[in-house]
Amino acid sequence: MNVIGISGLHNSVAFKKRELPHLSVRQHRIAQGLDSAAALVTEEGVVAAAAEERFSREKGTGTFPYHAIQYCLEAGGLTPSDIDYVAHGFSYEPYRSLFENNENEFTKKQFSEVYSREAQLRCLRERFPFVEWSSKFFPVPHHLAHAASSFYLSGFEESLILIADGMGEVDSTTIAIGYKNHVKVLSRIRALHSLGILYAVFTLYLGFDMGTDEYKVMGLAPYGNSRRYFEQIMDLVHLQQNGTYTIAVLFQNKTLEEKETYAGTLELLAERFGPSRAPGAELTQRHMDIAAGLQLVLQASLLHILRHFKRETSQKNLCMAGGVALNCTANAVIKRSRMFKNLFIQPAAGDDGSALGAALYVQRTHGACSGPRRMRLPLWGPSFNDSTIRCALDKNRNCGFTYFHSFDDLVRIVAKRINQGQIVGWFQGRMEFGPRALGSRSIVADPRDPGMRDRINALVKKREAFRPFAPAVTIEAASHYFEIEKGDEATYAYMLFVAQVREQYRQQFPSITHVDGSARVQAVAKQDNAAFWSLLTIFGEISGAPILLNTSFNVRGQPIVCTPLEAMDTFLLAQLDALAIGNYLIVRTN
Repeated sequence: MNVIGISGLHNSVAFKKRELPHLSVRQHRIAQGLDSAAALVTEEGVVAAAAEERFSREKGTGTFPYHAIQYCLEAGGLTPSDIDYVAHGFSYEPYRSLFENNENEFTKKQFSEVYSREAQLRCLRERFPFVEWSSKFFPVPHHLAHAASSFYLSGFEESLILIADGMGEVDSTTIAIGYKNHVKVLSRIRALHSLGILYAVFTLYLGFDMGTDEYKVMGLAPYGNSRRYFEQIMDLVHLQQNGTYTIAVLFQNKTLEEKETYAGTLELLAERFGPSRAPGAELTQRHMDIAAGLQLVLQASLLHILRHFKRETSQKNLCMAGGVALNCTANAVIKRSRMFKNLFIQPAAGDDGSALGAALYVQRTHGACSGPRRMRLPLWGPSFNDSTIRCALDKNRNCGFTYFHSFDDLVRIVAKRINQGQIVGWFQGRMEFGPRALGSRSIVADPRDPGMRDRINALVKKREAFRPFAPAVTIEAASHYFEIEKGDEATYAYMLFVAQVREQYRQQFPSITHVDGSARVQAVAKQDNAAFWSLLTIFGEISGAPILLNTSFNVRGQPIVCTPLEAMDTFLLAQLDALAIGNYLIVRTN
C-alpha cells in the first residue's frame, strides 16, 4: 500500500489577503494550514517526507505541497497512479454547518475555498491530472493525524497521547490512548480555550510573529523573573477538576476583524500588562518577565492535564505532538516530573508532521498494520551525489573547492578548522524532516569560544542576540557533560528537550549554555547519523570534548537549505568560513 500524506491549506493566507486586504503581513499569517508538507508511507515504512518550504523557499508556506509530493514520488520510484490513498491532515467536512449556517459571507466563502474537501481535490486535480482522486482522498482529523505521527512511530505498545497546538478544525488540545493500531480519544478542549493560541497571542504582544516566533518567547523566558507576572497570567487560565481548562480572555474578540487578528485579546493584555512591544523595539525587563511568567503558566497547565489523565489511565508512556510539543523547556519539565517512564515526541511535531501522521493513520485504518517500532532520525528528505554537487560548484565562480577521496580525511580537516575558530556549513546525506537541523543541514562551530554565539547571531544568522544555540554531542558523552541519566540519552536524539549543562562545564562551553544553565541537547548516535557522529568524535579527539554548536543551515527569514546550490548561496551570504558538502570542502575565493 502506497499512501501520500499532505498538510497545509492552499488558499488560507491568499484568501485572507483578498478578503481583508487592509490587514498587515503579520495579521494575514494568523491562519490555519501553514507548514504544508508531504510524506510517503509504504509497507517498508516512511520512505520520504519533506516540507514544501524547502522547495518553494517560502518559509512556513501553506500552499499545496506539489514539489514535496513530487519529491516523495521520485524517492519511492512511483507515479501518481501508483498511489493508493492521499491522506490530508485536516478534516473540516463534519463542521460544514458551522461555517455555512450563518449570515457571515466571509465564513461561507472560507469553507468553500479553503477548508472543504472539494478545495483539496481541486488542488490535486490541477497538479496531478489523469488520476481519479475522489475515491483515493481521505481527510484525517487534524489531532488524530498528530496523534498517529507520534504514537505509531514511538515503539510503544500502548501510551497516553497529548496533542496540543493552536487549533485543528475546532479543537486545541486532545488527550487520547494509543493501543497497538488504535487511537481512542478521551477528551477534547475546544479551540476557544487554546493554550497554544494564548501563548501565540502573547507572542504577538511581545512584538514577534504569531505562529512562527513562539520559540523566541521560550528563549527569552530564562532572562526574566517568572514569579513577577505568573499569578496575573495564570488568572487567565481556569483549571478544571476534570483535567481540562478554560481561557476566557480568548473570548474578547467580537467582530470578524478582531477574530482574525485577536485585537480584542491584545487590547485586554495591554490593559493588564502595559503597552505591547512594537516589532524590533527594545526588549525590556518587563518583556522578559512576561515571557518567563507565560512559560511557567504553560508548564503548569500541561502538568495539570497530564496529572489528571495519568491518574485516570495509569499509563506509563506518553506521546506528544502538535506545535506546543516543540516547546523543549516544557517538555523537559514534563520529563523531570517523572510521571511517565517513557516519553516520545515525534520530531516534526508541528503541522508539517501532520502530513506524516495522516499517511500513517490511513495506512493503519486500511489494514496495513505492523508491530510497534521506534523511528530513528527523520532523515527522509533529498540527498545529492558528488556529481550533482560538482555541477552546482561549476555554476559558482566565487567558490574554490577541494575534493577528498577519503571522507575521513574531509572530516578531520573540518574538525581542525572548527578547532581554529572557523564557522562551517555541514551538508551531508538526506535532509531532515521537521524544524530542527540534526546534522545533515547544519552550521557548526566551537562551543568553547565565548564570543561564538554573538558572532553567529550578528553576522551569520542575523537574529536577536538573546537567542541560544544548541549543542550536538556524541551519545556516548551526553550524560557526562549534561544532566542526562545514563540509559536515557536516546530521548535527546531529536533536539526536543533542554537539559542542564553540568555546572563544572558551563564556563567551558559558554556558546551553548543558556543564561539559566540549560541547553537544547542533541545526542548523536553513530547508527543514526554516522557522518555527523564522526565529525563530533574527531573534534573531540582534537579539542578534548565531542561537542559542537549546531544550528540550522539558513539565514534569517530563509528555510533550511535543501540543494547544493542553495547551500553554496547561503554559505556565501552568511559569510561562513568553509562548507563541507559531500566529499567536497568549499571556501570563498573573494
